[in-house]
Order: sequence, then C-alpha cells, then structure tokens
Amino acid sequence: MSNGTLLSAYRSIRLARLLPCLFILLVFSTATPAAESSDESPLTLERAVSLATSAADPAVQQFVARGEALESDAVADAQLPDPMVSAQVVNVPTDTFRLDQEGMTQALRLGLRQEIPPGRTLDIRSRQRSTEAGAERAQTDLALRRIALETRQAWFELAWQDQAVAVLRNSRNRIEQQIESLQSRFAAGGLHSQALLRTELELSLLDDRIAEHRRMADRARAALSRYIGSDAYRPLPEQLPDFEATSTDLDELQDQLVSHPAVEAKQARIEAAELGIELAEQAYKPRLAIEAGYGLRSERPDLASIGVTLSLPLFAENRQDKRHTAAVQRSSAAQFDRDALLLDLKRQLEQAVADWQRYRQRLDLYEKVVAERARDTVEASVTTYANGQTDFAELIRSQLADLEAQIKRAELQARAGAAWAQILYLAGETS
Repeated sequence: MSNGTLLSAYRSIRLARLLPCLFILLVFSTATPAAESSDESPLTLERAVSLATSAADPAVQQFVARGEALESDAVADAQLPDPMVSAQVVNVPTDTFRLDQEGMTQALRLGLRQEIPPGRTLDIRSRQRSTEAGAERAQTDLALRRIALETRQAWFELAWQDQAVAVLRNSRNRIEQQIESLQSRFAAGGLHSQALLRTELELSLLDDRIAEHRRMADRARAALSRYIGSDAYRPLPEQLPDFEATSTDLDELQDQLVSHPAVEAKQARIEAAELGIELAEQAYKPRLAIEAGYGLRSERPDLASIGVTLSLPLFAENRQDKRHTAAVQRSSAAQFDRDALLLDLKRQLEQAVADWQRYRQRLDLYEKVVAERARDTVEASVTTYANGQTDFAELIRSQLADLEAQIKRAELQARAGAAWAQILYLAGETS
C-alpha cells in the first residue's frame, strides 16, 4: 500500500476521531447563557465585589429586618403594661336586687389598676433588645464580608480556568500546525505513522482538558452570578491584580480579629446575656400595682378608694434562684462561644497566611525559573528536532512541560488570590 493511500486512510480515521471532540467544543463555544450580559467591558475584581456587596441580597436583608424588629421591640419593652379598667356593681341585696335599699350598695364602681414591673426591669429589658439588635447589625456586616469573600474566590477560580483554556487552545493550535507538517513528511515517506498517531493522541487529550476546564469555568461563573447576576458573563481582564502590598504580619492581622463581625456579634450576645443576669436579679424585688376606684351610690355620698399591691418574693429558691443561675450559665456559654470562635478564626488566619506566603514563593519560582526554563527547553527541542538530533516524542514532551508550567502558573496566581481573599475576610482591608 502506498504512502498516499495510507495518508488518505489516516485522514479518514483522524476525522472520525475528531468529530466527537469538535462537537463538544462547538457546544461549549456557541452556547450563550440566557442571562448573558450585553456589557463587554472587562469585569475587574474590584467591580465584581462592588456589584455583589451593593446588591440587596436576601442573605443581608434578613439581618437588617431582624435588627429593625429588635429595635422596635426595645422601644416596646421599655413601656409600662397597659392599665386595666374595671366596672362593677357592688353589694347588691339579693332579696330585692334594689340599688337603693342598702347604704353600702354601689350602683357602679369604676376601678383603675396599673402594674409596675419590679426594679429596673423595663430599662434592662429594653437595653437587652437593643444589644440583640446590635448583634444582628454585626451579622449584616458578616454577611457582606462573606459575600465579598465568595465573590473574590469565584472570580479567581473563573480567571484561572479561563486562562487555562486559553493556554490549552494555543497549544492545540501549535499541535495542529505540527500535524500538517507531519502529514507532508508522512506522504513523502520520511516519517513513521507512530509520530502522527502520537500527535493525534495529544490533540485529543488537549480537547478533553479544554472541555474539563470549560466545565470548571462554568461552575465558577455560576457561583459568581449568584451575587452579580448577568455581569458574571462579562470577560475578565487578562492580568490578575497585584497583591504585593498586602500585609502578612501575623501579629498585626491577629489583632484585627477582635473586630471581625462574627466576633462582634458574639460579643453583643455576651452583653445581652449579662443584661439577662441583671434582669434575673430584678425578680427578687417586689412587683408593684397601684389601684384606684370610685363607687357611685344612689342616695348616699359616693365612695373613693386607692391602694397599692406588692408581690412578696419569699420563696425564691425554686424560681428566682434558678432563673438567676440559668442567666449566669447562659452568659458563660456565650463567653465560651466567643472564645472558641476566636480560636477558629486565628487558625483560619494562620492557614490563610501560610497559603499566601507559600503560593507566592511557588509563583515566584515559576515566573523566574520554571517558565523560562520550559520555554528554553521547547526552543532547544525544536532546533534539535529540526536538525534530526532528537525524536518527535522528546519534542512533544518539551511542549507539554511548557504547557503544564503555564497552567500551573495561572493556578498558583488564583490560589494566592484566594488566600489573599481569605485574609481580607478574616482581618479586613489591611492593604
């Protein structure tokens, strides 16, 4: 069989193999989400965070509503109970039911009763509700900070997946050019079919990797669109932000943890629990009720009365004492909760700083050493292959090494950015 016949058969086999891959790529490249944005300007990281945090997200609005509800409760809890009014017919003789038969009969007796809670119950209860409202405001800030974190993480993930797709496509174009050159040499009888098959295999593997990175990019874009909607479908800048100015002094960053919204929310709950102790102490004081009455009589002078009613908290062991003990325990539990949270945040911060520093070290290594050596290796392999000093497999290996170096560099940039976003979430804006 001649080389021309072999080449024709090979092209037919190659076309059959390529059709499924091309179909997959066509679906990914032509599918346009229904919510795709018409704005084609690059979506910067700062713009994405601004859009996400300025939107009326339900995760934020729920805490706003709860805070406003507790503020209203604080006003209501500071008020005295509603006064009670009574109307009675008093001391009516049962033999005749006449209102003018007996002198002590009151044709109508009107009464007014106002209860007053013990001690400073109203003031303390109102302050407790206001403190709880402060906890909800801190939860609002925490929700915004979490939205910023998740937006940054999704943006970095999308950026590196897009960069990986671009690198893989460039490599695929180079391999296609090599296939054209190899086909000419194969037709002329100067090349074994194994080289063509190896190149075709690498092309198919690249198609698979492109499809996988597109899948991951779509997932990241979906996560981003959760917060910014159709703007997530805008293109991203070619260059990632520079984070050299970010402070990574661990002691300085740890000092910022006490200002974390989650810690502030826990602290507000501690204060509310301490007010609960004060509230329980008020139960040892007597409740007060002031009563006044006016009775109308038919033929004799009307009668007026006024009095005070006091509760006597004499049996406090199983009521007031238990409630006071419970309030103290709730306060201790709230303090332990805050301490545990600070330990968790400290651990997360140490991990984020370690990730940031190590990713930056690896990124510097790739930018200054690995990437340059990978490019030099490719150039040397091309030269030696053209001079017949190396085989085709070595040329492919050098190109794949350069490809992996470029993809790894993009991944390290994204991982460093995600660690930086975690530091911002924990310690706030420190750059």
